Amino acid sequence: MSKILIFGNVIKDTYLKLDEQKNELEIDEKGVAWMNLGFNGEGHTYFHQHNVFGGSAVSLEVFEKFGLDARIAGMRDGKFSAQENRFILSVDSGTSYFVQEKKTRTIIEKPDEDTKLIFVDRSATVTEDFAGKILEILDENPNILFTIYAPRTVGEKGKKLVERAKIVFSDDNVSYDIKNKNICYFDNEGVKFGEKRQAWQIERIDLLTHLTAFSIGASTFIGCIVKGEKLDDTLRIVKTNVEKSNLNGSIGFVRLKEISGREKRSEADLRLMAKTLVSFPKGILAADESGGSIHKKFESMNIVDDEKHRRDYRNIFFTTKDLEKYVNGVILFDETARQKADNGLNFTEYLTTKGIIPGIKVDQGLVNFTNSEEKYTQGLDGLRDRLREYYKMGLRFAKWRAAFEISETTPSDFAIEENCKILADYASDCQAEKIVPIVEPEVVYDGDYPLSKNIEVTSKILKKLFECLSEKKVDLSGTILKVNMVLAGKKFPVQSTPEEVGEATAKVLLKTVPKELAGVVFLSGGQSVEQATENLQAVTNNGPFPWPVTFSFARALQDPALFAWKGDNENCDLARKGFKERLIANCEALRKK
Repeated sequence: MSKILIFGNVIKDTYLKLDEQKNELEIDEKGVAWMNLGFNGEGHTYFHQHNVFGGSAVSLEVFEKFGLDARIAGMRDGKFSAQENRFILSVDSGTSYFVQEKKTRTIIEKPDEDTKLIFVDRSATVTEDFAGKILEILDENPNILFTIYAPRTVGEKGKKLVERAKIVFSDDNVSYDIKNKNICYFDNEGVKFGEKRQAWQIERIDLLTHLTAFSIGASTFIGCIVKGEKLDDTLRIVKTNVEKSNLNGSIGFVRLKEISGREKRSEADLRLMAKTLVSFPKGILAADESGGSIHKKFESMNIVDDEKHRRDYRNIFFTTKDLEKYVNGVILFDETARQKADNGLNFTEYLTTKGIIPGIKVDQGLVNFTNSEEKYTQGLDGLRDRLREYYKMGLRFAKWRAAFEISETTPSDFAIEENCKILADYASDCQAEKIVPIVEPEVVYDGDYPLSKNIEVTSKILKKLFECLSEKKVDLSGTILKVNMVLAGKKFPVQSTPEEVGEATAKVLLKTVPKELAGVVFLSGGQSVEQATENLQAVTNNGPFPWPVTFSFARALQDPALFAWKGDNENCDLARKGFKERLIANCEALRKK
């Protein structure tokens, strides 16, 4: 086994969860709640106590869970030469600490002859004297692998010590430039080594202080390196241990490999699913009209708007013969996903049996910003729970729409940024629940603006969107963009020709969309049936593109069927015929001419 020597402080943490007697709290001038031990005769009670070792013992535990032979300097036969007692009192979501005034400094001892690795833990007190002594140890033992968690502040010897390390672990607390090429960097969003990064979610109270995310991450990284893990797998294992550890300890190596292996397969499945959804030469059918949207459709045709007619209408499309030859996926509305086809299967199952991937619209419509006519999309509250339910139902991708209207004053920078942040939050939640996100920032066609204005606005929105997706660490290879074609507004006197639309759309996308994206799908956005197909063909003719390009139309595919059906199921065959003609035409438009 590898011999690992850890330098760092050891703290005996005792957590006391107190009752929530708010009269026992005082609020200082900064609004901070402090424990009032004011001898008022009403002593606190506690209903939970948990004892653990903190400081460098966190790293020790991780190494031991990895099956590695490790010890902390000053520790013999499982005992520590010095301990600090720290009581951590938690009440009403606040935490207070009681620590000894005199602290024991990190103990230094020379390594045994079989020591293979030295790790200066995040808890270590790196004085100039300490740094000098460790440098002497390294000079005497040049074959020892040396790693260090960069301290917040150091002197000149401390900087040399950091430079000497094979791997340096660091975070935002460091106040000096680290001159070392091998830096493993931690922040609240994830871990990064070189160009590789792995996002994580660590907004949890159960980590508290003794099992801090960064301490767990550093020791897990070292453990994986000693075990011979590849970098990608190492970062994934680090993420898993940080996210899954709690007050009861960290996760064993075998279990970590199992969990991270499942996540690796899940990430691969997500990317494969995204790739399949945009595979040539098929598109995605958008059958996700909200209650308000389908009500307007039915009202215009004097069709009764009830659940039966809505089911019958969607059933026309899903039961069209050879639908799987023209579409890779179908976006459903919540009601539709729970309704049944003629054979008794719910639509989600029915589409799956045909080899078509079912998806779901998850946004909950547009509402106005406070004191503004501009809108944002709501639906983030409870989204993760809904996504989990949809995944269990068999739905494998989702869609979220943000809408932007062009006028003299809109869209504002504020509206663009807020909606793009919401889209990024949605996409991150989707991928966390193994669902492919389709992000849809739509510039509304029903406006009075020239082609040049649409070019400007769409470019600005897409640039901001991908900035936000990057900040949320969304995997673009598992993400699809649904976007408007770039053309003059419907009310503008000079309408764009297909050639103009194709050229402008291609230029905007090539300039703003990263090549890593799984694919781009176009919405028809109020264009006529023929117009949408002609413009799709024009975009195709401006290819090739670094990502697949296809369609995700609603009205441009469905309108002929709706006009033929008229709410009467005697007309279903005629409706399917009109629908299939549009499917064939748009699939043909994906071929360059």
